[in-house]
Amino acid sequence: MEHTGESVPIAELLDERRHLLEVARWMLGSRIAAEGVLDEAYRRWFGLSDRQRARVVPRAWLTEAVGAICLGRLAPADRQPEAHRSPQGADYVDTAAEEEAGAVLMRALESLTPAERTAFAFDDVIGEPPDTAAGIVARSEPECTESADRARRGLRAREARPISPHRHEQIVRSVRLACADGDSGRLLSLLAPDVTAVFDGGGKVRALTRPVDGAERVARNLLTMFASHPRTTLHTHSVNGRTGLVARYDDEVAAVVTFDVAGAQVVLVWVVLNPDKLRSWNHPHPSGA
Repeated sequence: MEHTGESVPIAELLDERRHLLEVARWMLGSRIAAEGVLDEAYRRWFGLSDRQRARVVPRAWLTEAVGAICLGRLAPADRQPEAHRSPQGADYVDTAAEEEAGAVLMRALESLTPAERTAFAFDDVIGEPPDTAAGIVARSEPECTESADRARRGLRAREARPISPHRHEQIVRSVRLACADGDSGRLLSLLAPDVTAVFDGGGKVRALTRPVDGAERVARNLLTMFASHPRTTLHTHSVNGRTGLVARYDDEVAAVVTFDVAGAQVVLVWVVLNPDKLRSWNHPHPSGA
């Protein structure tokens, strides 16, 4: 299986995006145009292989990409084809069509819980052979099969060991405290051994692109992402009718996290980092505990 990498602290992700937005806005004079440049820069980033990404400094690479894209848009038309090259000599691969197909699929999944959405996306409701599902979600056949099996196990566990909303809230609050305190032992005790974490960055922030499996890896990624920082807060909040977590950087919502819980342990974590999906959250909310 392809290496999935590790998460990045919320503070780093938001600082990076703000920096890139400021560069693009300064060069183009328009926030709307700057947002479009960031979308393209992150598409280029995710178009790189893991090996290519490992050889560069992400913020420097993305800054160079933003500058190149802005220059391309400001250049005469006969010079613009040259601008469609990524820094460091990496070719730019246009994934707009793939993203549009993914957006259609995600709209169909909005009404489902994270576990149901995962099972739907990988196998259950699509009802297609593994190779077709793999093409839809841009993963290999073994990964799709494994992810679907994992989702079904989580659903069966949840159905076999249903919990009350109050118990769900208690467990999520315990997860928040463990993350806030950086307590890996406590967090591990709250995660099922085969827990899965999905990070939805929408291709617009430098988030993980593949699910993370296993309690140790999930715990490590959550502790990294929500590491203590003077400008970062993490609170419980109602999300889709259940208790979840909301992470803020300054006054901006940076992540919304939902959990599927079976018995006394978390079986699935869904972390939304996509700025487009978080727009509705970026207005005053009463803070939770």
